[in-house]
Amino acid sequence: MLPVFMVELTALALVVLSATASVPSTGRLLDAATLMFLGVLHTEIAVRAERVRRRVTETPHVDLSSVWTFAGAVLLPPVLATLVAIVVFTHLWWRAWRPRVPVYRQLFSTATVVLACLAAGAVVNYVAPAHATAGLGSGTGPLALVLALLVYTTINSGLIAGAIAVSSPNPTVTTVLGHWDENALELATLCLGGLTAIVLAINPWLVLFVLPALLVLHRAVLVRQLEEAASTDGKTGLLNAAAWHSYAQREVSRAVRQGGAASLLILDLDHFKSVNDRHGHLAGDEVLAAVAATLRAEVRDNDLVGRFGGEEFVILLPGVDDSDYGSAELRLVAERIRRRVESLSIQMPTPDGPLTISGLTVSVGGAAFGTDGTELARMLETADSALYSAKRAGRNRVHVGLQSRPDKASGREAREQGPALSEAETGEAPAAG
Repeated sequence: MLPVFMVELTALALVVLSATASVPSTGRLLDAATLMFLGVLHTEIAVRAERVRRRVTETPHVDLSSVWTFAGAVLLPPVLATLVAIVVFTHLWWRAWRPRVPVYRQLFSTATVVLACLAAGAVVNYVAPAHATAGLGSGTGPLALVLALLVYTTINSGLIAGAIAVSSPNPTVTTVLGHWDENALELATLCLGGLTAIVLAINPWLVLFVLPALLVLHRAVLVRQLEEAASTDGKTGLLNAAAWHSYAQREVSRAVRQGGAASLLILDLDHFKSVNDRHGHLAGDEVLAAVAATLRAEVRDNDLVGRFGGEEFVILLPGVDDSDYGSAELRLVAERIRRRVESLSIQMPTPDGPLTISGLTVSVGGAAFGTDGTELARMLETADSALYSAKRAGRNRVHVGLQSRPDKASGREAREQGPALSEAETGEAPAAG
């Protein structure tokens, strides 16, 4: 908490110092009022647009307010740039973030923006000291804008990344710095903010043309997130079957063209029906989510993890070879996953008190590109048959490739027929605690 408090204290001290500077001119006061008005108007319009997105995705409110705060930073005196940032961010928090973002987090976010604004403004005043009269579109103004953009995004993103790294138990590059497309969106927003500052200095009425561009950016983000929602399984957050097939086919085609390697695993939870029957479908959903998180944690970021439906999962491992089944990486990965699932203990509240579900097991079938086929469909068939072989052999085990292939039905067909896999025949206890 001390680093967070120091950021807020530093921002407050710099704001107080900037307030002692000369009184801003009437023109700059009007520019500040224009930016605040447009920032509030933009938020109101965006909140309405965001309702469409929230019907299908739970991602946070898309924030493009940097257009107004960065424009204020490079155009206005420090005290007015700070006022614009505070007004825009406070209104945005009240209208969009208040239910999910506590006040202390909002104070920190606002402080980082204020510091970024003050630093960007200082860069502009140093590189283009005559921008107040000559404008930012001539002389050293464009260079000042580029440097100010870099300083603004470095300070703002750096402080937030540091806070995430300190507060997260296991921070990763993605969680700390965000996805590349999110950073690209922020850079595009800042570029639009620089153009807004130039236009505002020329003719304040022209800045109204910025709003349509912002709405287009919102729609572009909406399309991307709708595509992600359409490719994601709602219960587990993994790729759904259609999306997994599409991405996996690309990877296998790449392996064919480049002579690369790829392997896949099909996993099926043993006796999952007994979890639903004994504890209900909500408990079953918790189990699926926990297993999905385990699979995601046990593979690399570029591995494709999907849910095929029911209690069946699939993983494609690009670059993983399996030329030697006795010591192959594929088998090691599968065994590691099997042991992790076996050790899971899932706790959830119920009306009757806390419930702990443990004793879960998973059967795994695997196949490798080249050894078990050069087409995705063939590899899936081989892995599915290997999975059925693992089921017949007693469950909670890994079978890879063509070993123990069933004589008649394919793996999925045999599991759907059911008798060979019934709990009555195996005599195994349900996997629930």
